[in-house]
Amino acid sequence: MAAPHYRRREAESAVPQALPDTREAWDRIASGYDRTNTETQIWLGNESLVRAGLRPGRRFLDIASGSGALSIPAARIGAEVVAVDQSPVMLRLLRERASRESLEIDTRVMDGHALAFDEDSFDAAGSQFGVMLFPDMPRSIREMTRVVKPGGRVLVIAYGDPHQIDFLAFLVGAVQSVRPGFNGPPMDPPPLPFQLSDPERLARELAKAGLKDVTVETITRKHGLQLRC
Repeated sequence: MAAPHYRRREAESAVPQALPDTREAWDRIASGYDRTNTETQIWLGNESLVRAGLRPGRRFLDIASGSGALSIPAARIGAEVVAVDQSPVMLRLLRERASRESLEIDTRVMDGHALAFDEDSFDAAGSQFGVMLFPDMPRSIREMTRVVKPGGRVLVIAYGDPHQIDFLAFLVGAVQSVRPGFNGPPMDPPPLPFQLSDPERLARELAKAGLKDVTVETITRKHGLQLRC
């Protein structure tokens, strides 16, 4: 799950685009997400950061942080963590998690498509199951790249091949029991959660953002959950 090295590039000028506002939806599901997802995904955040070489004292930005599956292990390592998310409720839950461990994490409500930070503000930036859901995913990766210092690292964690995910296969099988012709959700184009499941596309999007030495690794967890990093 090694993150790619970064070399400086000039920020691209882009015309702002109207994007869907999903803040209220994430606020509504935040408590359940914190219980069922964040708790079980902190191991992945830690593994990713270790492979990416995050060190104590480094300034780390977590984009679309949710309630802290990446931010908490980064703070445990000793990094100076800034977590941004569009959901104030998610960030409140993150602060509660951090407080229970006496960890200091700076949380800010922010759209990951337009980060309110100067260029070269962080030693590393990451997103775990965040930018893969963004309507304008390439734009968010460009923003991650823009705010990282030369020689820093950018880490993107996303779902892998949906056909290798047990819970999705179970769902498809259930639907097929009443609709035998059903073969799963359409994949052309893929739904947002799987827009980075193709390792070649993930590598291509990172390279297009100006990153160098891009590495994509696949981890298959028990119960058939495939992840791209």
